[in-house]
Amino acid sequence: MIQSEVNLSAGQDILSEARRRKNHGVTPMKKTVLVLLLFVTTGLVGCASTLSGESYSRSEARTVQQVEYGIIEQLRPVKIEGTKTPIGSGAGALVGGIAGSSVGGHTTSKVMAVIGAVAGGVAGAAIEEGVTRTHGVEITVKMNDGRTIAVVQALAPNERFSVGERVRVIHSGQNTRVAH
Repeated sequence: MIQSEVNLSAGQDILSEARRRKNHGVTPMKKTVLVLLLFVTTGLVGCASTLSGESYSRSEARTVQQVEYGIIEQLRPVKIEGTKTPIGSGAGALVGGIAGSSVGGHTTSKVMAVIGAVAGGVAGAAIEEGVTRTHGVEITVKMNDGRTIAVVQALAPNERFSVGERVRVIHSGQNTRVAH
């Protein structure tokens, strides 16, 4: 009876070791890829800045801004392109490279890592641009001094403009916004 308990215990140790080795390469890899995908998605959403008239950058806070008045002559819906930074392609390449390296044997995994990195980089850039793309409006304003200007901005959910409405045009440096 002691002999069979020893054999059973040794068999369980071998089985436990086999399970540990089997899961060692797969489970942590899947967890790493999932964590990276979560990081990429969160990072891309975090990169999307608000382009509405209600949004100010940190550098614009507590600075003098010029205010002029005018009347809206025309409103036209437009699409505002998404951002195209190295973050999307870099994160996609990282995730694709890691995912590709888990395919096949030693040589195959190296080739698949490169293919995965390239494909992931292209996909990451496209995802970033798509996630940060938004709808906006081109607002044509006839200023009090006779000039006509056009400003493109995103609309905040509670923001509505109409033709003939008197508005403020606020600008400082490169940034201009239309507000009520």
